[in-house]
Order: sequence, then structure tokens, then C-alpha cells
Amino acid sequence: MKKRIMVVGPTQAGKSTLANLLNDTNRPLRKTQDVIYGKNTIDTPGSYIENASMYKYLIATAQTASHVLILLDSSRLVDVYPPGFAKTFTCPVIGVITKNDLGQENVNLCTQKLLNIGVSQPYFLVSLKDNQGVGALKRHLHLLEQKE
Repeated sequence: MKKRIMVVGPTQAGKSTLANLLNDTNRPLRKTQDVIYGKNTIDTPGSYIENASMYKYLIATAQTASHVLILLDSSRLVDVYPPGFAKTFTCPVIGVITKNDLGQENVNLCTQKLLNIGVSQPYFLVSLKDNQGVGALKRHLHLLEQKE
């Protein structure tokens, strides 16, 4: 069985939009409290990271993931990740800064937040409005998949 990439982030950070792009699909976007398993992804609800009592579900779900994408919305800075949170996962964690077109002035702050969360570089800056940066992320994920 091919492992999927788990997408984690706060509500409205672009998780489902990014998951659709990584799955090469255009599944209708809707807020849900369900984990959605796509062809290549595991799309997790924002509430799983916004409520510390739900972390156990993220950690359990990540057991079936090849990688975890931790999303930060550069247009809406919310502190939902505790320091060192990335270290709770046994698979590699990749930092993705979304909505780069709306919050370019916050990219350095997002980079600092990713470091504090425990995510090492490279980080991927994406705009899901025009898919800027998504190709580079896909290429990186493909290279990682080939190494496994």
C-alpha cells in the first residue's frame, strides 16, 4: 500500500485546496470534521490542531503517512502549534507557508514559527490562488518518494 502525505493546519489555511492539487482532483471544498483520505493525501480537519485534546488523533493518523505537511497561513497568523510539535511525528515533516500572495510581509515570521515548531528547511511558499510554488513542492515530494 502506498503511503499518503498528511496535511495539517488551522482552519482556512488551504489544506483541502492543497490536498486537491496533490491528488490531481477538484473535490468540492467544504468544512468538515472528518479526516479525508485522497489518492495521495490525508486531509485533516483544522480542529485537530486547534484543540490540544485532538493532537492524539493527528499523531495516530500520521502513523499511516509517508510525510506530514505543516501549513502556516501567512495572511492570518495564528499560534496553533506548540514548540517542537513536529518532533511528535515519526515521519519527515515539511513546512508549507500558504497564501504567500496575501501575506508576503509575514514570510520571515512564518519561517521563525516553523523553526520553533521543529520543522527544518526547505520550506515551501505557495499561493493556492494561482498555484505558485505548488510545482516545487510536488517535485520535492516526488524526489522524497523516489528515495524511499
